[in-house]
Amino acid sequence: MPNPTAAMLVIGDEILSGRTRDANMFFLAGELCKVGIDLKEVRVVSDDAPAIVAAVQALSAAYDEVFTSGGIGPTHDDITADCIARAFDRPIDVREDARKLLTDHWEARGVEITQARLRMARIPEGAKLIDNPVSIAPGFTVENVHVMAGVPMVFEAMVASVLPHLTGGSPLLSQSLRINRGEGEIAGPLSDLARDFPALSIGSYPFQRDGVFGANIVIRGADGAEVDAAMARLAELFPA
Repeated sequence: MPNPTAAMLVIGDEILSGRTRDANMFFLAGELCKVGIDLKEVRVVSDDAPAIVAAVQALSAAYDEVFTSGGIGPTHDDITADCIARAFDRPIDVREDARKLLTDHWEARGVEITQARLRMARIPEGAKLIDNPVSIAPGFTVENVHVMAGVPMVFEAMVASVLPHLTGGSPLLSQSLRINRGEGEIAGPLSDLARDFPALSIGSYPFQRDGVFGANIVIRGADGAEVDAAMARLAELFPA
């Protein structure tokens, strides 16, 4: 049986403008590999409501799980929660359980409770809260879409909260071999190897260092014995 599939939607003008380097995709991809959920697509959209709604609807229909990052804070440009509500045609308002989490946290620290801060308690109807042990403000899940903060530390904590509740598959295993030859020289044998091991993913990632051309060959698959066999064949084709 194939692994469940996933997509990620990264939301924010700061990513597209180059002001912020996204780290969440790298983290999510690694965590999904561990539990056997195959990340198939990543999209980045601006803080534009129609674009977010369209992307959420498309990804939700195409994949088993969708993870979003960004746009659930207290400022005017944090519009993700409203867009998720619109995408699934659900009302949205301040929810009492989310409000209590936030107000208890702030009152204990002497922080003023403002309408802006309470924006983070606005949750689409019927959503399930995602725990946030870092800064308390929750994410939420609507159907198969998991809505999370963009701050990497908070995103990572939310992913840890969500993953144990998802159905995974076979963890993806990988091995790599560095070959100090140009891709033009190794392309033919790699094609033959890929043909002989159709269940595996065989990728070639070229480099040039100190005038030497080469490639790191990465072999990925769910069957450890098959990955081992392919790596053994690769080593025979290109001995060190």
